[in-house]
Order: sequence, then C-alpha cells, then structure tokens
Amino acid sequence: MSYEVTGKLVAKYDTVQRTETFKTREFVIEKSDDIGGRIINNYVKFQCVQDKTALPDKFNIGDDIKVSFNLKGTKWSKDGRENYITNLDAWRLEAAGSLAQTAINNAPDNFVPDAAPDDVVDDLPF
Repeated sequence: MSYEVTGKLVAKYDTVQRTETFKTREFVIEKSDDIGGRIINNYVKFQCVQDKTALPDKFNIGDDIKVSFNLKGTKWSKDGRENYITNLDAWRLEAAGSLAQTAINNAPDNFVPDAAPDDVVDDLPF
C-alpha cells in the first residue's frame, strides 16, 4: 500500500552503502498540522533505497515537497530478543506548494503533468 504526505524538507543525509549491493539514504520533512488553532510540528524521517537514493538531490532544504512512500516493517531476533523496525520507503518526491506552481507556470503550453497513457490525446493524422 502506498501513502503520501506533504511537508518542508528540513534535512537530507549522505547515501550509505549498507552492503556491497544495498545502499540507503535518509531525509526528513517537517509536517505542520493546525489542531484547534495550535500548530503542531512533526518531523518524519524517510529512507530511499537503491536507485531511489538520488531523489532528494533535486530539492533544497526549505522546499515544500510531496513524498510518496511505502510503509514497511521488519522483525529480527538477536540474543533471544525480538525487535521490530518500521521504515518509510520513499519512491517518489514531487514539488509541492509554491515550488509546484512555479514548475507549472514554467512548463511548455503542451505539457500535461502526470498524464496517464489513456489521457494522452493522439492528434497525429496517421
């Protein structure tokens, strides 16, 4: 199952080579919620894995971004104790807020954002 959240990018970390064939990179967004006139800030850390580790590179600290991610959990045992780890695996980052509006304003007239194959109009004469 996939989830989405929007927030301000507040930290991005270096890529870590975990094994010879596996690498990860973490980043953090600040998500602010208005609860009865009181602003609550939550800091959410995500990880990107393998070919997705470059995703944060196109954004700067302070940018508003929308993160698409999967929720994953792992169970492991050591010395007779069980432990559980939850990961938020980001697989897509998009501009949000004013950054997204700037991208839309600068797009070519014939640009269709996030068009599904069925949405593309084929106006070729043959």
